Amino acid sequence: MKKLPTLHLTPKLATALAFFVAGFLALLISWASVLLVERLSERAVRSALLTQGVTFATVNADGLRLQLSGTAENEAARYRAINIAGTVVDAARVQDMMEVTPARAVEAPRFSLEILRNDDGIQLIGLLPEGEIKDTLLAEAEALQPDTQLQDMLETAAYAPPETWGPALDFARKALALLPRAKITVDATSVRIKAIAASDAQKRSFETSLSTGQPEGVRVSYEISAPRPVITPFTLRFVIDAEGPRFDACAADTDRARMRIVAAATAAGAEGTQNCVIGLGVPTPSWSEAAEAGIRAVAALKMATITFKDADVTLEAPASVPQAEFDRVVGELEAALPPVFSLTARLERAENAAQGPAEFTAVLAPETGRVELRGRLADELQRSAVDSFAKAAFGSTNVYQATRLDAELPDGWPIRVLAGLRALSELDHGRLLVRADTVEVSGLTGSQTTRARIAQILSEKLGAGQSFKVNVTYDVALDPVASLPTPQDCVSGVTAVLAQKKITFPPGSAEIEAAAAPVMAALAKALERCGGVSMEIGGHTDAQGSEEGNRTLSQARAEAVLLALQGRQVDVSALKAVGYGESRPLADNGTEEGREANRRIEFTLLGDGRGGDAPAAGSAPAEGAAAGSGPDFSNDTSPSVAPKDITLRPKRRPNASP
Repeated sequence: MKKLPTLHLTPKLATALAFFVAGFLALLISWASVLLVERLSERAVRSALLTQGVTFATVNADGLRLQLSGTAENEAARYRAINIAGTVVDAARVQDMMEVTPARAVEAPRFSLEILRNDDGIQLIGLLPEGEIKDTLLAEAEALQPDTQLQDMLETAAYAPPETWGPALDFARKALALLPRAKITVDATSVRIKAIAASDAQKRSFETSLSTGQPEGVRVSYEISAPRPVITPFTLRFVIDAEGPRFDACAADTDRARMRIVAAATAAGAEGTQNCVIGLGVPTPSWSEAAEAGIRAVAALKMATITFKDADVTLEAPASVPQAEFDRVVGELEAALPPVFSLTARLERAENAAQGPAEFTAVLAPETGRVELRGRLADELQRSAVDSFAKAAFGSTNVYQATRLDAELPDGWPIRVLAGLRALSELDHGRLLVRADTVEVSGLTGSQTTRARIAQILSEKLGAGQSFKVNVTYDVALDPVASLPTPQDCVSGVTAVLAQKKITFPPGSAEIEAAAAPVMAALAKALERCGGVSMEIGGHTDAQGSEEGNRTLSQARAEAVLLALQGRQVDVSALKAVGYGESRPLADNGTEEGREANRRIEFTLLGDGRGGDAPAAGSAPAEGAAAGSGPDFSNDTSPSVAPKDITLRPKRRPNASP
């Protein structure tokens, strides 16, 4: 085997190799030391950060440097992380590589307004955008109630409001002007209204006005309440006869009581029984229980009438009802009625035809209001009393009397006659029949409350247990409210008149030409039933002459039209004359045709026509070259179910007492 050659190191080579090995070992030890320092520093800093609740920072060692990365919530959190790391290692070794969450833009505040209005004044609370709106709102509130203290608790902020804020605020301002007692809360998304009306009629009017013109994108809610009327006597009358089941009068003390009464009437076959009035004056909390029992009794008899006058109950049935059945139903009704009620039950008997019943009749003619009195009265004193009462009720020139005297009349006859005449005076036209056993009133009326009103009058005047019948029909044509034209109808009528012929003026004059008299007469005819409808009479000219002179001339011409209408007996209290001069041309003033079109008068509806200030979208242009014994019936103060401001007579008869 061949031997390898022996390696002989020279001193120089050995020295160099020793230095090389020593250097390599030193480098290896240094690298290991740095790596150990990095790991220890990184762990120490990470532990310190976690101990202090800093979780967003990430620690990475790079040699002797410690890099902090991550996203801090704000600058304070970033500096806190750096300070914590600087307490563990030399702060010079900490390298900040963290980011900070960008600050969000400052959001605009929530604009809102709360308005409180009552008889003591108006209170405004809230935050509004900076600008003229605050001064405008304060001025409007001050104008509504100038004699009361205005409480201003409004603040403003210089931020742009949302797009829906303006329409919402405008609707709230409309509601403020409309409602004398209200709380209105408005923001950019909603308008909430709570208000009190003086009557049911005013409540319906408020609800109608608030249901129109609601802004888009804004939630509108409103709750209007009205005081309950005092009903005296508290009356309910349910009838089943040849015309079918129905209420002649219906009153309840609560919504729950009304629901129970209506349900009982519906079960008995009645339809359209929802007009049961809720009011004050109920004689007992068990009213609905008694009413239900009474209605069930009428339904069991199939042909009967029950009348509740406070705690007095009268059940009547015709002779066709068997006596045994009548006795059974009366017994059940007496057992069902609460103890406070007193029941009178009467079954009619066939009358002796040869004897002939005593009668008194009164016929009220339509249109003229003339009443003819015929039949029997007891004596001259009663005849004089009836004549005086009739003249007071129907007019001194509208009474014709052809009665005869009969001393054998039943007891209580004068009371029946006067009560019947009082009930007849509620009708537009009709007939009264008085007999010993009943009082019947029939006819037409223009008020939906008249039937109940007559039932109350007869129930109160005749007394408990007395029989009467009411056969009154509502005719919408006689209703003075239903037949009134709307503001839009009034504008349409004016438009139709002015489409036929112009109103003309001499050049440079505000005097209406004689040739325009037929036009003014036709306008007066169109406006005769539009009293209270707010309209603007606007005068306009062409551009010839000075601007101020044209404005003055247009104002004078608009006022001339208003005065001409007033002279023709038109109610001009809601009309307003305004001169605009040449500021609102319709056509080019450079041509004669254009100037002719610009010389005009315009009728413009203001708001909704019921007192608003802002012109409505539609207008009607008027063109022109300038363009005894018993109760005292003489002072009857029987209250009505409905407030008097909505109990409207179809017309006032001549010479009638107020």
